[in-house]
Amino acid sequence: MKRVDDFRLRLGKHELVPIMIGGMGVDISTAELSLVAARLGGIGHISDALVHDVSDRRFDTSFIKDKTKQYKYNINNLDKTDIKFDLDQLAEATRLHVGKTMEAKQGDGMIFVNCMEKLTMNGPRDTLRVRLASALDAGIDGITMSAGLHLGSFGLIEDHPRFRDAKLGIIVSSVRALQLFLRKNAKLNRLPDYVIVEGPLAGGHLGFGLDWAKYDLHTIVAEVLQYLKGENLDIPVIAAGGIFTGSDAVTFLEAGAGGVQVATRFTITKECGLPDDVKQEYFKAKEEEIIVNTVSPTGYPMRMLSNTPAIGSNIRPGCEAYGYLLDGNGGCSYIDAYNRELEANPNNKDFKVMDKTCLCTHMRNFKCWTCGQTTYRLKDTTRQLPDGTYELLTAEHVFRDYQFSVNNEIALP
Repeated sequence: MKRVDDFRLRLGKHELVPIMIGGMGVDISTAELSLVAARLGGIGHISDALVHDVSDRRFDTSFIKDKTKQYKYNINNLDKTDIKFDLDQLAEATRLHVGKTMEAKQGDGMIFVNCMEKLTMNGPRDTLRVRLASALDAGIDGITMSAGLHLGSFGLIEDHPRFRDAKLGIIVSSVRALQLFLRKNAKLNRLPDYVIVEGPLAGGHLGFGLDWAKYDLHTIVAEVLQYLKGENLDIPVIAAGGIFTGSDAVTFLEAGAGGVQVATRFTITKECGLPDDVKQEYFKAKEEEIIVNTVSPTGYPMRMLSNTPAIGSNIRPGCEAYGYLLDGNGGCSYIDAYNRELEANPNNKDFKVMDKTCLCTHMRNFKCWTCGQTTYRLKDTTRQLPDGTYELLTAEHVFRDYQFSVNNEIALP
C-alpha cells in the first residue's frame, strides 16, 4: 500500500515531498508554518494579504499607523476614493515579510507566497505589480497566483530578472479557467511551473457558485490532466480541497497529480497564526456549522463557520487603515452595504449588515473564521484534555502524518 512519501513532486531541478501547505491569509499561514514544510522537504506558503499589518506585528514597523494618520481626515467620510497605497511602502513591507522568511529557511523544500488578485487596493494593476516584483526581489522561491484569473499577472513581471527563474503557479477550479490563462499568456513563452486545481471543499474563497456541491475534485483534476496531456504540456498538477488524510492524497497522486495542497489540518497547529481560542472553535465545529455564503466583498462565495463574528457585524469601513479590497474607483461592496444600513437606521447603533462584511478588518482581527469543509473532523485528529479543550498539534506531526500514513489512518499526538 503506497504512502505519499512514495511519490515526488518535480519542479524543474527540485525534487520535493509532494505536500504543499496552502497560503492562508491574514498571516494564518505564518512564516513559522511555511518553514516547517520547507525543512521537511515540501512546500510552504506565506500570504501577502494585509502585508503592511503583518510587517507591523512582526518587525515593529508603523505602516498602518502612518496610513491611518495620513487619511484621518477621511474616517467619517462615506466616500473612500481618496484612499491610496504608497507603492514604496508596499514594496518595503513585502520585502520585509518575504525576505525575513527566506533568511530563516532551512532544508531542501521551498517557500512560496500566495498572491490574491482580488486584493485590488484602489490600484489593481500597480499594486499587484509591486507585490509580485517585491516578492521576487526578496528571494521567494515561487509565487502562487490566486483569487482571480490573473490573465495579466505574468505580463506585469515579464521584465523582472527572476521572471523565468522563480516558480510561478496559478490556482484554477476548472479546465476553462486554465485555458484562458494559458491563451492569454502564450505570447510570453512562459508556462506556469505548476497548476493548483482547487475543488469545492476548500476553505476560504471558492472558485464556484453556490452550486459548489455539484462539483468534484477528482473529476476536475482528471479533466485538467487530460487537457494538459492533449496539449503536450508537462505541467505538474496539484490537487487541493478536502484532502484530509495521506490516503486521500495518494488517490490523487496515483491518478497523475504531481502533489497535493492541504491546509485545514494545519489550522490547529501550534505554528498556525490563528489565536488559540479560535483554534478551539475549529475543533468544536460540527458539520452543519460549516457554511458557504456570499458575505465576502470580493464577489466570490466563501466557506466559514456559521458562528463567525464577522457575519452581521456593522463595523465602520476601516479603509483609512486598510482598504485592501477597494476597487480601482475606491469602491467596495461592504461600504455600499454599510452606508445603506446606516442610512436606513439613523437612530439605531446596533443595526446589522448581513449581506456583506468588512473582510479587511475582520480578517486582520481573526474574526472571520474561514475554513475547509472537513473542519468538523479536526477533533478526531487529537485528544481532548481534561478541561474540555483539545490538544494542539505541531506542524511537523501533521506533515509527517500526511507523508507516511496508510489506510486512512490519522496519527494522534
